[in-house]
Amino acid sequence: MTATIDIDDLARQFLACTLPKAEWTHQAHLRVGAWHVDRFGATDALPRLRDGIRRLNESHGNANTPTAGYHETITAAYVTLIDAFLSAADATLTLEARIGRMLASPLGDRALLLRFWSRELLMSTQARAAWIAPDLTSLELR
Repeated sequence: MTATIDIDDLARQFLACTLPKAEWTHQAHLRVGAWHVDRFGATDALPRLRDGIRRLNESHGNANTPTAGYHETITAAYVTLIDAFLSAADATLTLEARIGRMLASPLGDRALLLRFWSRELLMSTQARAAWIAPDLTSLELR
């Protein structure tokens, strides 16, 4: 289970495409995203995550197509939200502690993005391929 894997080990497994498919969960996505944002900042984290997620999907035998696999809007949205969360978190805490708080916050909810996007728009091929701005409300946690 990814929650018990040290964050640096999880990131190494992600980057090496050795993370088992069953462990590539929503929680693992968020933890890996937080590791990247913490290390590289949001701007540099996004292309690294984009490439890494696509490579990991392919290593699991999952194609990145217009209807499956990597999703640009979801990844970019979470990078934005993770960056805001980590920026506001107590910097004296370890990254793992900040991630624990993040996962216990609304960010840990798999349905969170449906507060900002209609399901139809978020699941569209256009949103999967490129950033599409939210259609319900601005992208910020309140």
